[in-house]
Amino acid sequence: MDNLKSFLNAVLNKDKTQELVELEIINEKELTTDNIQDKKGIIDVLAKTSDGTNINIEVQLTNQDNMDKRTLFYWSRIYSRSIVKGEDYSNLNKVITINILDFNYIELEKYHTTFTLRENDNTEYKLTDILELHFIEMPKFKKIENKNLEEDKLQRWMMFLRNDISQEELEVLINMDKDIKKAEEKLEYLSSDPVTQELYFERERALHEKANLINTGIKQGIKQEKIEMARKLLQNNFSVQMIVELTELTEEEIIEIKLELH
Repeated sequence: MDNLKSFLNAVLNKDKTQELVELEIINEKELTTDNIQDKKGIIDVLAKTSDGTNINIEVQLTNQDNMDKRTLFYWSRIYSRSIVKGEDYSNLNKVITINILDFNYIELEKYHTTFTLRENDNTEYKLTDILELHFIEMPKFKKIENKNLEEDKLQRWMMFLRNDISQEELEVLINMDKDIKKAEEKLEYLSSDPVTQELYFERERALHEKANLINTGIKQGIKQEKIEMARKLLQNNFSVQMIVELTELTEEEIIEIKLELH
């Protein structure tokens, strides 16, 4: 819990007077083969602060080109569930969503972006603070040449979360940040636990399978588009060789499509 509070304080840029002190874990799903494909949405961690603010943290390893819509969908589900039917809308609680991405998605150079509800021209005017969306992109963070680890706590956490961190870099972080030292000690303990190891294996396997399915689907879609183009070109009396050059299909494939048309 202390590790989570430390990470959230770094993301939300809380100073010493505003730091999260109390935090309750509402939901922390274990990703197994039974629920990895749950279409209702997988929330890695859902927590609530002492003032009722809900914080949803989600880690995404593969880009499905829908992170903006997916984020708003999860945000709306959590937000709408903070009151029951008949209650006053004033009882709705703030929801903060934090997405940690292993790919680039936001078309800005900074690795940590925050979105709220503000007026288009007068951006200093915020309609309400009930919505706060964070995107943290690991590839952009890795590209930062002169990292400010000594003064920037979020950068220290991002460095710790890197899957390619060296032992030397890890030692520097541990000596620099007591919270990261605690996190590393906990990871060492969990890595020796057989149940945790099995859950980790299942998560990694399922994510790899999902990525393969996505890539296969994309390739099949591209191939189908080429076939449709070849049909149209054949119907317009293009030569087989010309269609091969335009679609990159093989001559045998073009001839097979030609036979189907006739």
